[in-house]
Amino acid sequence: MNHGENQITIVDEEGNEQLCEVLFTFESEEFGKSYVLFQQVGENEDDEEGPEIHAYAFNPSEDGGDGELIPIETEEEWDMVEEMLNTFYEEQEDEE
Repeated sequence: MNHGENQITIVDEEGNEQLCEVLFTFESEEFGKSYVLFQQVGENEDDEEGPEIHAYAFNPSEDGGDGELIPIETEEEWDMVEEMLNTFYEEQEDEE
């Protein structure tokens, strides 16, 4: 898993650019895809639940660019992503 200050800009459905912080990326052999989880920077800082987490599959681009984000459509993939996220949070708590 890659940790660090990775930031990406995504464009939402209304065409607004959103600066997002990548939480982590991982690859799934089961689905043969890479996945990225990120949250909007500065969104809902005061919200008790924290910022909303977004998850997408992605195709890394051949030329080293950002690649293409692909919505996750199957429940099996969502279950796997949630499991990875829970593991990520547990590791975060262990480090504190």
